[in-house]
Amino acid sequence: MKKVGFFIGSLRKDSYSKKVAEAMMGMFPEGYETEVIEIGNLPLYNQDYDDLNDVPAEYDTFRQKVAELDDLVFVTPEYNRSVPAVLKNALDVGSRPFGHSVWDKKPGLVVTVSPGGIGGFGANHHLRQSLVFLNVPTLQQPEAYIGNIVKLIQEDGSIAQGTLDYFQTIVNSFVNFAESNA
Repeated sequence: MKKVGFFIGSLRKDSYSKKVAEAMMGMFPEGYETEVIEIGNLPLYNQDYDDLNDVPAEYDTFRQKVAELDDLVFVTPEYNRSVPAVLKNALDVGSRPFGHSVWDKKPGLVVTVSPGGIGGFGANHHLRQSLVFLNVPTLQQPEAYIGNIVKLIQEDGSIAQGTLDYFQTIVNSFVNFAESNA
């Protein structure tokens, strides 16, 4: 069983990123187990924790959980043309202490979600910059900029079928990519 961790860059209870992640989680084929990895409880990264051997329990739990994953899916909004602080903090916590990164060589998927038309372009590319350094190979095509998300959610809160079909295309491409980069 392959384990796929979802990292959601929005902490808001009814976030659009969370809705997209939940939809995608159910689209993986048999043999894949998906779960959301909690990032909102991580104290801000401080190297003193590692240097002084005073690591918060949340860091240990997070690092262990990520170490057990096979694949990574990042679903995030864009904040001020970049990545939300909570997601960047999770990347930093998982990359330390130096030489012990839990991200190394795990295939990744970047999905950005926005009420605006450009679909989180800035966050998507800033996140990819960090993932390059963390040695996380990421799916390049199809690109996953989910713009105008408000128009893609129906009155009952579900996501429109055409959009779900597109999500399935993204998930299928990621599964093929991850298999070839395992």
